[in-house]
Amino acid sequence: MFAHTPWRLSVAPMMDWTDRHCRYLHRLLTRHTLLYTEMVTTGALIHGDVPRHLRFNAEEHPLALQLGGSEPADLAQCAKLGQDWGYDEININCGCPSERVQRGAFGACLMNEAPLVADCVKAMVDVVDVPVTVKHRIGIDKNESYDFVRDFIGTVSEAGCNVFIVHARNAWLKGLSPKENREIPPLRYALVHQLKREFPHLTIAINGGLTTSAQITEQLQHVDGVMLGREAYHNPWWLAEWDAAFYGASPTELSRDIVEEQMVAYMEREAAEHGTSWYAIARHMLGLRHGMPGARRWRQVWSDHRLKGLPAREVMAQARGVELAAA
Repeated sequence: MFAHTPWRLSVAPMMDWTDRHCRYLHRLLTRHTLLYTEMVTTGALIHGDVPRHLRFNAEEHPLALQLGGSEPADLAQCAKLGQDWGYDEININCGCPSERVQRGAFGACLMNEAPLVADCVKAMVDVVDVPVTVKHRIGIDKNESYDFVRDFIGTVSEAGCNVFIVHARNAWLKGLSPKENREIPPLRYALVHQLKREFPHLTIAINGGLTTSAQITEQLQHVDGVMLGREAYHNPWWLAEWDAAFYGASPTELSRDIVEEQMVAYMEREAAEHGTSWYAIARHMLGLRHGMPGARRWRQVWSDHRLKGLPAREVMAQARGVELAAA
């Protein structure tokens, strides 16, 4: 009944958000959903602190590493690193429109250079056994031609990429901030559906503006997978529905209290092993009680920097005490 393609559901790579602590929370909530790292540039891996960028918790699988770069040899080297560290997929970013990324000659501007992206994919495919995938937009600036994105996928797929995650908006490279680029260019889901009809042998996942389980269900009538971003981050409890709704699993026996307790245990482990402050971890779970009585006060306690010196378990007790009083 359910197609267990790895890309059926995924949480998008989001800079400053989907770090390993965020992904640990998401994995507590959904066993099957594919998780993505923040984008890691090839320069950061080749010239920087590899363990800091690639370390993850074993519980996070299935897990994909997203790379940013445009030099085939560098991407191949970093893809190999990713595989050696145990990632299940290597993804190349051809969708980010930020000026910083453009200055690095990668991200969305790579869609204008399909042969170069094909060379990058080929170099990566040649050195790893895990899937190499591409995340991209449907167009650049005001070019809304279907032919543009169709030809991009056609060229890149010939190099060995079989999975395309398509953000169903154009990327406007001038005049819009990254935030505005996620909101102002119009969503065109039908174009992504058309890509799936034209490339039935490829895995096509859709991304952009989806906020409900009903919308996921509708999109899965047309494409192979759905990638969720900001709504999944801000309302993480939503993820607890997904395994039952989209993978045929039994309904979850989790509760928000159980997840919070598991996160506190993780905070204690991180503090002991890496000296990580609970404060750096708690920021990712502030939406856990979204819409619940007392949620605002609960968030205030977990985001109160004045409590940083307390053990995480004491902070949880304070948060719950305030929450119960507020409720």
